[in-house]
Amino acid sequence: MTEHTLSWARRWKSRFSGSLEVHFAGGDEASFRNWLGTDLSYHAQSEGDLGDRMNYSFCRAFQEGMEKVVLVGTDCPELGEELCQKAFEKLDRNEVILGPAKDGGYFLIALRRPIEGLFREIPWGTHEVLARTEEIAQKLNLSVFFLEPLEDVDRPEDLRVWEKCSSTPPSPSPPISIIIPVLNEEENIAACLASCGNSPDTEKIVVDGGSRDRTTVIAQSMGVRVIHSPRGRGRQMNLGAREASGDVLLFLHGDTRLPEGFAPCILGILSRPGIAAGAFLFRLDARSPGLSLIQKIANWRSRVLQFPYGDQGIFLKKRLFEELGGYPQMPIMEDYELIRRLKKRGRIYTAPLPALTSARRWEELGVWRTTILNQMIVLAYYLGISPRTLARWYRRS
Repeated sequence: MTEHTLSWARRWKSRFSGSLEVHFAGGDEASFRNWLGTDLSYHAQSEGDLGDRMNYSFCRAFQEGMEKVVLVGTDCPELGEELCQKAFEKLDRNEVILGPAKDGGYFLIALRRPIEGLFREIPWGTHEVLARTEEIAQKLNLSVFFLEPLEDVDRPEDLRVWEKCSSTPPSPSPPISIIIPVLNEEENIAACLASCGNSPDTEKIVVDGGSRDRTTVIAQSMGVRVIHSPRGRGRQMNLGAREASGDVLLFLHGDTRLPEGFAPCILGILSRPGIAAGAFLFRLDARSPGLSLIQKIANWRSRVLQFPYGDQGIFLKKRLFEELGGYPQMPIMEDYELIRRLKKRGRIYTAPLPALTSARRWEELGVWRTTILNQMIVLAYYLGISPRTLARWYRRS
């Protein structure tokens, strides 16, 4: 039930850009991180009864600067992100929001400030909890709003509630999740997303690193899910991977366009034995003798050396990506390092279809200057120069 609760809570977080915390009792933070993931904030509960612990959680959140706080339990299978968001919205005009449980307790409580005495002298674990809380709120002259009542799971006879929820067939997940890290890509994002199509076999996730242009507006206008992340391509792609529901991950740069028929091509390649990952052929959206040579060199490197770069659209199974720990937290060379790790797990296959990438970088810096810079960065990385230093060199160039 904890995993079920976090599944909708993560969806709420990505849709409404809120903060999500797990307050635990027993065990330690490392155990909970191993179980539930590293993308959450974990805090040990205080001592005392349930009221003391809830009061501590609220006070802590408000001290950290939160303006609205919703606290939910993990024993209400019917609760979801829509009802949770409704609680946040009703806090605009009410001081306390309660989600009544049909057994006399409550599955949710929301506040917009700490309230002294709200959780005192309540007979926790009885059918009087909701009524007693309402009575205290009235004495404190607090405005209270009640959500729709739901059933929770407290006793063996309540398991039918959980069984009804867990037996409901989930909507089928798309086999491929396309994760697109972006930063100020308003000139390219529409073409990139259009190339992804609208197949039920794919989902598209745009992970924005703080764009100041219309990148996210354009993506949302095309019906694409947008989540926000601190800047850093590796960090953004890891966040997108955690939010992805597909069994296969395709990492696509915001200035790259996919070829027609990419989905069956990807699934076919990854179904072959011995294949760890794949990428598409490299092609630029401009033509010149120099750019043609760059394309040939890049595709030779990809096919023969099995070293594609990120602008070729790297794809692999989500399970393998998680086993490897995702992209390393590096300011540069994160694609290169991931491929190095993947090569130890199997072959890196180059698909026969080309992904089309913007030639803007080569056009701005010059073909040979860009090529020499790229190779110097790779060589320096091999020689042990720190990625932070390499990133600084790259930005200066």
